[in-house]
Amino acid sequence: MLDVSARKVKGVSAKIADEVRFIRSWAENPLTTGAVSPSGPDLTRRMASFLEIDRPGKILEIGPGTGVVTHAILERGILPARMIALEYNESFCGLLRRRYPDMDVVQGDAYRLRETLADVADGALAGIVSSMPLFSRPKAQRRSLLMQAFELLPPGAPFIQFSYALVPPIAPEPGFFSVERTGWILRNLPPARVWVYRKAV
Repeated sequence: MLDVSARKVKGVSAKIADEVRFIRSWAENPLTTGAVSPSGPDLTRRMASFLEIDRPGKILEIGPGTGVVTHAILERGILPARMIALEYNESFCGLLRRRYPDMDVVQGDAYRLRETLADVADGALAGIVSSMPLFSRPKAQRRSLLMQAFELLPPGAPFIQFSYALVPPIAPEPGFFSVERTGWILRNLPPARVWVYRKAV
């Protein structure tokens, strides 16, 4: 009983520490940290649910922060060794390497995706999960990120993005790529929805 209580206390302490890290990172640079606190479990599980476990290739997570979406991806059945985490913040990179030593953590700029991940072959990834604050960037820069992502994905593989907005971060281009959306995830604070982009087959 004491062991269970100790684990619960440790878990709560870790969550509070992550909240503090997030708030500090957001305060220092709100354009690179998309929220003042990590995403909630309902949102992270919904994002991970769009990954196709049997599709060959690695999973790229962009902007993992403290790893709450990472945790949901692993719970979905993806092994840490099958993941690449691309994070801009040096402190978050160190945290992710300690928590997930078998995961490939890359520090770099997601908006220069092909340069940052030059060793990843075109079409080699099975899916991309993004927590980037896309609405903090101009439309052209958002679309550029998606175009670079599509170079790494085969047709039909998902690029998964969440946002707090009514409209998609990047408008669909029929015949080239599509986007589907979830309903509002109301138990997340603030409420969010998930957008799934796929390059046309």
